[in-house]
Amino acid sequence: MSAFYDRHRSALRATATIVVALALYEAIARTGHFPPALMPTLPKVWNALWGSLIDGTMIEHAAATLYRVLLGLGIAVIAGIPLGILMGRFKPVENFVMPLVSALMPIPSLAWVPVFILWFGLGNTVAILIVFYAALFPMLLNTWSGVRAVNPLWLRAAGAMGANENALFWKVMVPAASPYIITGLRQSFLRAWIAVIGAEFLAASDWGLGWVIFDAKEFLNADVMIASLIVIGGITAANCAPLVRAGADFLAVVPQTPSLVTIWDHCRWIPPWLQPWPPWRLLPDLGL
Repeated sequence: MSAFYDRHRSALRATATIVVALALYEAIARTGHFPPALMPTLPKVWNALWGSLIDGTMIEHAAATLYRVLLGLGIAVIAGIPLGILMGRFKPVENFVMPLVSALMPIPSLAWVPVFILWFGLGNTVAILIVFYAALFPMLLNTWSGVRAVNPLWLRAAGAMGANENALFWKVMVPAASPYIITGLRQSFLRAWIAVIGAEFLAASDWGLGWVIFDAKEFLNADVMIASLIVIGGITAANCAPLVRAGADFLAVVPQTPSLVTIWDHCRWIPPWLQPWPPWRLLPDLGL
């Protein structure tokens, strides 16, 4: 019950913050300091948003952007989690991959847009690759940090109690590293949206929220631009909230220093059909 009230209070605080921000914007817009064409009032923004939702154009553009985000993010997750686990478990893999990550991660994802345009042309491919590049490194490094943070005593104790490699992986390592992985997924999702909007400015061809903003700027349609920003913020907030809640739930279930029995008893949420034999060996690295 207390968790319900905590979430209710959190939602109220978030709503209050949004209301204050909207009121501040409306007050500034009505001062006349900015021309109405450049800073429209909230009723004009609402009319533009509602009209684009009714005729379906905003939904189509949002669907195109969401498709690019989810596809690029999905590829980043598929590549980043296994590679991060391998880096955390095997020092040679870490030594091989980390210099490349250190060299590529500081390069802004949008710096690759002209290069990718030359290689792949305009369209979805460039935007998806930019999303993949932006989302890969948070996913990879958080997974690596989570695996490295697993207490070796848990693994040794589980091995001494007769746990096989499958049990070690799914009932000790995965639950212990899950908060890090969920945090990485949240960071990757946010970076994916930042990257896809910038890529759509430059590389998308007629579809996407980034293209809507760029096209509206050419015709001084500030109300359409702000309406698109509201849609972007709404989608990201709606998708990040479950990730934040999932991370909090994992931290509540798997504390920082649990007993082995706690780990064993509280991590039975993985169904049997999702428990394949891990493709790499864990025991030799532990000396068990």
